[in-house]
Amino acid sequence: MSENVTADLLHALVDNLDGPSIDREGWASMSIILEFPDGKFNEAHGFLYSPDGTISPVAADAWAVKPAVDAYTSSYYKPGETLPVQVLVQLDRTKGKYNVEFEDTDATRWKLTPRNRNDFHESLRPKFD
Repeated sequence: MSENVTADLLHALVDNLDGPSIDREGWASMSIILEFPDGKFNEAHGFLYSPDGTISPVAADAWAVKPAVDAYTSSYYKPGETLPVQVLVQLDRTKGKYNVEFEDTDATRWKLTPRNRNDFHESLRPKFD
């Protein structure tokens, strides 16, 4: 891994995405939620957003991205500190911008529910102006 833990995290997520209908070359932006139930990383899932309006659900192989996730969280949290319950990673590769946001307590903040099912994917879409 390089010295840039953020770049390593973004590359690991992009390189390990999978889903039912991924356009690996055509997507413009992504949002991925990293899940840390019981203080341990175990899941990465989210959406790819294409310029034509297509939104594709995706997941990343948790075992494949775990080293990058661990390196990233270790750069913010000291050994023994409680890790966040979720992390939202957003990337707009057409603009070259990204955002990483931590959620320390609310494990439902970025959860799909019947109430938010119609706008959940849009609420996670990266918006950089």
